[in-house]
Amino acid sequence: MALYWIGYDLDKPGQDYKDLIKELETLGAVRILKSDWLLGHIQTTPTLLRDYLRKFIDKNDRVMVSELKNSAAWYNLLVSDQTIKDLFTRFAS
Repeated sequence: MALYWIGYDLDKPGQDYKDLIKELETLGAVRILKSDWLLGHIQTTPTLLRDYLRKFIDKNDRVMVSELKNSAAWYNLLVSDQTIKDLFTRFAS
């Protein structure tokens, strides 16, 4: 199992990421910042996940996927501290 940090950027103001957001939610990702998500997943890699998510963004947009290990620090995220701790316990330890 692994925990992945997914971040993306709009290249133009006013673009809509509703398809990407819907897909991230379907995958079970947790939104931690406006354009950043955590996803616990059993069988994937950052490369495979990046390639899959590219279907939901424009060619001029940006996406980064990074596998997290068992250490992080944060402040004032969009979800509770306990949610983050649970994700690290389940997927990154």
